[in-house]
Amino acid sequence: MNIVFTFPGQGTQRPGMLRDLPDDETRREAQAVLGEEFSTLDTPAALRHTRPVQLALLIAGVAWARALIQRGVRPDIVSGLSIGAYPAAVIAGALGFRDALALVARRGDLMEQAYPQGYGLTAIVGLTLSQIETLVAGSGTFIANLNADTQFVIAGRDDDMAAVGRAALACGANRVDRLKVSVPSHCALLREPAQQLAGAFDEVTLQRPHCAYLSGSTARVLWQPARIAEDLALNMARPVRWQEAMVAAGERDGRLAIEMPPGAVLTGLTRQAGWEGEAVALEQSGPEVAVHLAARLRGNAR
Repeated sequence: MNIVFTFPGQGTQRPGMLRDLPDDETRREAQAVLGEEFSTLDTPAALRHTRPVQLALLIAGVAWARALIQRGVRPDIVSGLSIGAYPAAVIAGALGFRDALALVARRGDLMEQAYPQGYGLTAIVGLTLSQIETLVAGSGTFIANLNADTQFVIAGRDDDMAAVGRAALACGANRVDRLKVSVPSHCALLREPAQQLAGAFDEVTLQRPHCAYLSGSTARVLWQPARIAEDLALNMARPVRWQEAMVAAGERDGRLAIEMPPGAVLTGLTRQAGWEGEAVALEQSGPEVAVHLAARLRGNAR
């Protein structure tokens, strides 16, 4: 029975999220690379921009995962949604943290420079995939996230997404939410920035991971460093397939999913994917619960 660490994407960020990091080494490394920028990453003003949001999520994910590992809770599988793939790769040992900081800073800059305003993501809950496909056809929007049977995210221009949202509500959608994301992630609109980021990976050496790196884009476990690099570079332009990824984790005997802060979005989505076992978010349950559940799982596996 395996433990899965999950790492959230944009939209979960909140001011002050780096205030009480549980791992001093992560803080020191981040400060060494980012300098004064580190101290402002989680301010309300900074979190209106893509680069600081993505850096803050990377740092938080690595810090909390390292703190759990220090307490004896080690993942067998890691998976991240969008930017969450980067802390996942760091914790798997595939990507160095300092390299990840530089790459994520570049990623955020490229995404925001491509679409500085007027674009983003919108979640639609309560419709099926076929209904969503019909609504986005010819709308100028794209399906960006396939999170659950009736939970999807679309990407595109604000006005176009608003029109699709109104149509979705008219079709019976339970909810339409404009997400706190200022770029049209996970669609063809970001193909060119993704290719530019892929070039930056040519300057970085990745390693074979010491635990399974499960792609949130392809729902496949990747072991080869070159394929992990490609996954990380191009995931901004590829749809997220979180439901399929969690089904794949379950098929690999995943029985305890622990979501790193901030938030608990992935925990809810993991449960909706027919998860057999426990799924907890550290921000809600606290590390003690995660440590207890991991010890119980390992004991049962003997």
